[in-house]
Amino acid sequence: MTVGEVFLESLSSGVITEREISWVASQQGAFVRHEEALAIRLGRLVDEGQINLGCRLPGRLVQHQVVLNEWIEPLGRRRGRQTVCA
Repeated sequence: MTVGEVFLESLSSGVITEREISWVASQQGAFVRHEEALAIRLGRLVDEGQINLGCRLPGRLVQHQVVLNEWIEPLGRRRGRQTVCA
């Protein structure tokens, strides 16, 4: 793991894990100048609320939720309704 990987993954997902924050904090004494700059920027993004502490969901699970919410559930709700013809 590198600071650059943590930074890019956190920036793209909007989430940083507790393990990643712990790693950045424990390794900060060994960072070179550009890594320090990334760590500082990462901290500012967390402070601003643009990156949140949490966990990332695997892409397959997210895709499953999209299919469930947009395709399967509407069909199930529609099927349960009874229409009254006059």
